[in-house]
Amino acid sequence: MTVRFVAVAAGMMTAVSSVCQAQDAATAKLDIELNALAPSQKGCMMTFIAENNLQAPINKISFELAFFNDKNAVDRITVLDFRDLPQGKKRVRQFDMPNVKCETVTRIIINDTPVCDGPAAGECMKGLVTRSQISVLFEG
Repeated sequence: MTVRFVAVAAGMMTAVSSVCQAQDAATAKLDIELNALAPSQKGCMMTFIAENNLQAPINKISFELAFFNDKNAVDRITVLDFRDLPQGKKRVRQFDMPNVKCETVTRIIINDTPVCDGPAAGECMKGLVTRSQISVLFEG
């Protein structure tokens, strides 16, 4: 009877552990927020807030972004280096975009993460969640 109880208890523990791991994987995300655009001497200063809630720290990450203008045409595509993103920490990253007028930027799309050192392959794009605190659309 005791052996049977131990076997049933072990099976239940394994099931609970699997459910918890599945929930952790489902909530694992990489939050990137477009927080502000401000005119600068070079062009447009873009401020992002990033929070790594994936299951591993990110040693280095970059995003390929497409910027759309007020005619809804792609104005430029560029890669921005967000450096490291420790697990569970928020980081503010600013990029001064030369020859970009903030008032003409209507939408920004993250095309890809050409560099994502730390998490398993594909996890950075898979867990990507974007949002914008301003009127400019920001999509992943």
